[in-house]
Amino acid sequence: MKNLFEIKCLSQSEAVIDIEGTIGIDRADDTQRRGVASYEAFSEALEQIKNLAVERITVNIRSTGGSVADALLIYDALCATDAQITTRCHGYTASAATIIAQAASEGCREIMSNALYLIHRSVGATEGNAVELQQSLDLLSKTDERLAEIYAQRSGRTSEEITALMNENGGNGRWLTPAEALEAGLVDQIIEAKAERRTIKARIVDAAERLISALRPTADEPMPRAVLDIEAAAVEARSSAAVERLRSGQATAEPTSVEATEDPSDREAEESANAASYSRDADALREAKF
Repeated sequence: MKNLFEIKCLSQSEAVIDIEGTIGIDRADDTQRRGVASYEAFSEALEQIKNLAVERITVNIRSTGGSVADALLIYDALCATDAQITTRCHGYTASAATIIAQAASEGCREIMSNALYLIHRSVGATEGNAVELQQSLDLLSKTDERLAEIYAQRSGRTSEEITALMNENGGNGRWLTPAEALEAGLVDQIIEAKAERRTIKARIVDAAERLISALRPTADEPMPRAVLDIEAAAVEARSSAAVERLRSGQATAEPTSVEATEDPSDREAEESANAASYSRDADALREAKF
């Protein structure tokens, strides 16, 4: 079974981690589920990120939850990094996955405009005697308190307010729209799909402008040698291209040819009066000589 943690390095200073599938399901037991996202797999991914020494990490979350234990471990691991963390929720983001979403840096908890967000009371399955069942109940209660405190710390709400939200629908919570999640303090901003594409284009434009500004000299500074070399190379390339086009045109050109023309008259030209007189005089001289 593939652990769906994918790392993408956008640059030397920025990386992306994609979290998909069920949080914390053991790979050996996960024979029917599409994806696995355990803390063990995540810690391996995060270690690779740390080795890259990036400054910013974006964590894309596409998960409806899973193990609270693994989610808390992932939450702590993200909070312990020195990089700026942005969490971005996609689709249905619920349960344990929302804990991971809270690990973002200040103001960096994002949710896509078409996503839905759900927090609820923790759920468990157990068996045993009354003492064992009571222990499981106590653990669930303590887990709910811990989760409510995490949500409250990041949302600015009280633990009681968060607990009330988790208690809705018999403890199953209620699916929140991005606007409702923002109002509850569970996210910091809503990302429009088109706005995100515009942001990418804006980054490209900004990068181009920064490059131009870096190459443009000030009034008191001469043109950098590197820029002059670039411009000279560009002029030389354009000249070479022009010469090559000229040679190519000459090689394919055909010599100029003139169509043969016919005399419009099939008669010999009539002899003029002067020519006739000249001929008679010449004949007379030849006869007189002999």
